[in-house]
Amino acid sequence: MAARLLVIDTATIACSVALFEDGDLLASHYAEIGRGHAEKLVPAIAELPGRGKAENILVNCGPGSFTGVRIGIATATALALAWGSEVHGYNCLALVAAQAQAGLDAPQSVCVAMAAGHGEYFVQNFSAAGQALGAFLTLQPDQAADQVRADLIVGTAAADLGLAMGVDTHFSILPNAVHAPLVHGDMKKMPAKPVYGRKPDAQPAIKS
Repeated sequence: MAARLLVIDTATIACSVALFEDGDLLASHYAEIGRGHAEKLVPAIAELPGRGKAENILVNCGPGSFTGVRIGIATATALALAWGSEVHGYNCLALVAAQAQAGLDAPQSVCVAMAAGHGEYFVQNFSAAGQALGAFLTLQPDQAADQVRADLIVGTAAADLGLAMGVDTHFSILPNAVHAPLVHGDMKKMPAKPVYGRKPDAQPAIKS
């Protein structure tokens, strides 16, 4: 029997899903919606062949939007329970790095810079082979410039960071589920648990 893989990505303003069978793409959906992932995600999955049912599920665990990450993981976990599927997670920044590499003429190291909210950036450097060169950091823009270890900056904060550094080579990239198989090795075998990168905007009230 052919093995299917469902990929779910809701960690940013983009909402995307992709269904693969034995490594081949069957169908996908991608939309930049900003908000409303909870309302858009399940219908997008239901429109896939076989209503998206798969033996394996892969979900973007962040870092990214607090709400988006939770929606993606909750949906992936619920579907895995209903279908008896295995579920794993992948690193959001690793996917952006992999998408950047796929568009280059030759592999090179890249620095991923993603908007983290409140003026901060998620920053992580990757080798030409797609391996993380250290953990990701959540930084203010002036701090982020000191952490760039590559000539190419990619991600939603790439243009702003590149401008601040005087770096001309930068590309704005959002993660897309259809490219998840490109993520390097163990970075797509993570537990399906959230990696927020920063505290949520809303904090529970502390009782006196």
